[in-house]
Amino acid sequence: MRRRRRSRSIWRDNGLSITLAVLFLVFWAGQSLTGWQVFNAEQVAHGEPALGFLAYLRDAHFAEATFENWESEFLQMATYVVLTAFLFQRGSAESNDPDDAEPPAPVGRDAPWAVRRGGWVRALYGCSLSIAFVLLFAASFLLHAVSGAARYNAEQLAHGQPGLSVARYLATAQFWFESFQNWQSEFLAILAMVTLSIFLRQQGSAESKDIAAPHHQTGA
Repeated sequence: MRRRRRSRSIWRDNGLSITLAVLFLVFWAGQSLTGWQVFNAEQVAHGEPALGFLAYLRDAHFAEATFENWESEFLQMATYVVLTAFLFQRGSAESNDPDDAEPPAPVGRDAPWAVRRGGWVRALYGCSLSIAFVLLFAASFLLHAVSGAARYNAEQLAHGQPGLSVARYLATAQFWFESFQNWQSEFLAILAMVTLSIFLRQQGSAESKDIAAPHHQTGA
């Protein structure tokens, strides 16, 4: 009985993150399998040898496709976390209320250690979420550039053309085309969430206002 209660409690308390992690792994696996098929079809069409699945996972084609998307997601979240700290959208469930400046919560015994420590540690902790997303974006951006350059150079070599360094690849239209096409879609999705939550509802969701809340109410 205790084990059942514990398992139920774990699922109840962490169901959202568990489900999202499972969905991530499922779709990432789908990307790897379909990407492998696409890659090998291109290899055969150009008279090049096909790769086994494990070899494909080590290839720049897979790495570039992965980090190109992660880069845009982490940029989206870093920007969103920072902007929502300073900017408002009246009526949106995704915005702080511009007319309701809440005083800081008192520091209790169960507050995070960094908050109780105070000083620069508390100040740094107060920006830790945005810092984490910025670092994840920077790492993904760099890995996108490295894997993109490797893939570009492999294609150049196959056509008897010289390759480029990572720094020079960063100056190509190809790299920025890959980045911009993802970045614009991420900010369109955020814009849709911010504005649609003014007028539309999803009962029970933390990302939505109460179904009976007036349109001008700001915040969840």
